Amino acid sequence: MTSRWAIALHGGAGVTPGRDYRPVEAHLGELVSAAEARLAEGASALDTVEWAVAELEASGLYTAGRGSPPNRAGEVEFDASIMDGPSRRAGAVAAIQDVRSPIHAARAVMERTPHVLLAGAGATAFARDIGLPAIGNDRDYFRLAIGVEPEDLDVPADALGHGTVGAVALDREGRLAAATSTGGIYGKRPGRVGDTPLPGAGTWADDLCAISCTGVGEHFIRAGGAGDVAAQLRYGDIQLGTAAETMLQRVKSFGGNGGLIALDHTGSEIFAWNSSGLKRAAYGSHIRRMVAID
Repeated sequence: MTSRWAIALHGGAGVTPGRDYRPVEAHLGELVSAAEARLAEGASALDTVEWAVAELEASGLYTAGRGSPPNRAGEVEFDASIMDGPSRRAGAVAAIQDVRSPIHAARAVMERTPHVLLAGAGATAFARDIGLPAIGNDRDYFRLAIGVEPEDLDVPADALGHGTVGAVALDREGRLAAATSTGGIYGKRPGRVGDTPLPGAGTWADDLCAISCTGVGEHFIRAGGAGDVAAQLRYGDIQLGTAAETMLQRVKSFGGNGGLIALDHTGSEIFAWNSSGLKRAAYGSHIRRMVAID
């Protein structure tokens, strides 16, 4: 059993100047403390990232779960993925609807099917078949604290949410895991899928590192995303921070921006972004509790 454990969270890249992020900062702080306590007590990295992302989804403070925007048809479609470092097992859902916790659906795909990714109506049917809680007719589910209805497409994008969410963890057994969830970009076409539900693009975990990305997914897919960062470590013997910056430079060269969080197998944390900011938090046996928005 290792003497180190750590958790890192993100609530998405991009910060609007002058906006009051105190509720987000307070939520991230409470959540990272609770997640660290779970790891200290022996919880697995996989269980911890799933739990943390589900809490981020349920809060309504981010562009995931309750804070997700509608697509052009006025429907809400979720994407999520989770990956277990030791086994490289992964599960994901894309364009799934009517499920309260997309990350729970992704975990179920990993553990209850022979597949990695289920999409669209098939993913939604799978969630129904295994009894995951649905949103149904609960019209209050998507009503945020600011009182904005998600079908109001005339509302500025930054009024409806604060970014994709993700978590990476190292547990006391030395295992790494990562999870990411999003409602996608504002005004997207029905069926649009970004990097979040694609293991190797928006999410990655192996024996060396765990990564969760946030930003406009099309650019991250083209840049290689989390998988590119992990490959630089494994085959190029490049430091995690350098690898992250290299991938983000490629994202920028395509006209995109965003960020990522990562942990390596020693428990060292990395936060990198080329956007206006990154909502983030970290805590661990060897990491002083940190919460930041800029």
